[in-house]
Amino acid sequence: MYLTVAETADYLNVSTADIHRLIREKQIRTVSDGENILIYKEQFNLFIKELEKYKKELQDYLNEPIPEDIDMKDED
Repeated sequence: MYLTVAETADYLNVSTADIHRLIREKQIRTVSDGENILIYKEQFNLFIKELEKYKKELQDYLNEPIPEDIDMKDED
């Protein structure tokens, strides 16, 4: 399925300016039908999957309790 620039921006929850920048930087592959720039939606699946994995790992790290330092001394 192909998306327009605006649809891609909505799908990725970013601005259309960001999509245009990524296209100029050749980080997003596009095709043109003569008047519209079209973007293949499936190219973002791996990115979204990795982003969700990163978010989960970060949340797991943040939820991990801070261990007590056994070498801590009271210096009063």
